[in-house]
Amino acid sequence: MKIYSADTWTLEELKDQIGDAGRRTVVIPAADTKKAVLKAFGETLQFPEHYGVNLDALNDSLHDFADSVTDDGQAPITFIWQVPAVFRADRSFGVICEILQDAERYAGKNLAVIAVCL
Repeated sequence: MKIYSADTWTLEELKDQIGDAGRRTVVIPAADTKKAVLKAFGETLQFPEHYGVNLDALNDSLHDFADSVTDDGQAPITFIWQVPAVFRADRSFGVICEILQDAERYAGKNLAVIAVCL
């Protein structure tokens, strides 16, 4: 997982770089609470209705998502997760980063994550 400041790269610049690398981009919108972040991932990635909106469910659903990306025959995916300063101060920020890093390792080259600090 790479972490950038929004002052370093604009969202459009990152999308262009990802596209130039032959990858698809999925933008996870900014949210300022743990629950809102978990909901943003679930809605953006279209997790199933039974998604529990908790850290364990995020971990399990990201592994399922990684499996689907590996099997869909399309270009690999890079998430751009927009992270506001208020959420970076939340202790669940570090746990979610660990879950995302685990999903990256699990998916290999098929999934990458960029966190953009707003």
